[in-house]
Amino acid sequence: MPAPALRSAAVQSPSLQEFSEPLALPRSGARKIGTSKTGKLVPINEWVTTLPEGKPVVFVLGALAHGKVEVDYTEECISVSEFPLSGSVAAGKVCCAFEQLWGII
Repeated sequence: MPAPALRSAAVQSPSLQEFSEPLALPRSGARKIGTSKTGKLVPINEWVTTLPEGKPVVFVLGALAHGKVEVDYTEECISVSEFPLSGSVAAGKVCCAFEQLWGII
């Protein structure tokens, strides 16, 4: 069974897709960002504006409340809060930042 994906009515490609282990990143050339409590603290709503427009980005969410994601396929590691967060709250913060960037109300 394929991984769950969030799709737009206007576009056939997934906007958001879940992947399980073992991870095979689907997009070559995508910027791969890890998230962790110990990553570089960034104001996520401002940080997403620095991403190249129209280029794919992959977020690896995990180890947000404790520790750090130890993987070799991310290019940088950021923290979206100075406080420990659950994975769902961190994912929500990232999604809300993109909603604000794209003018989705």
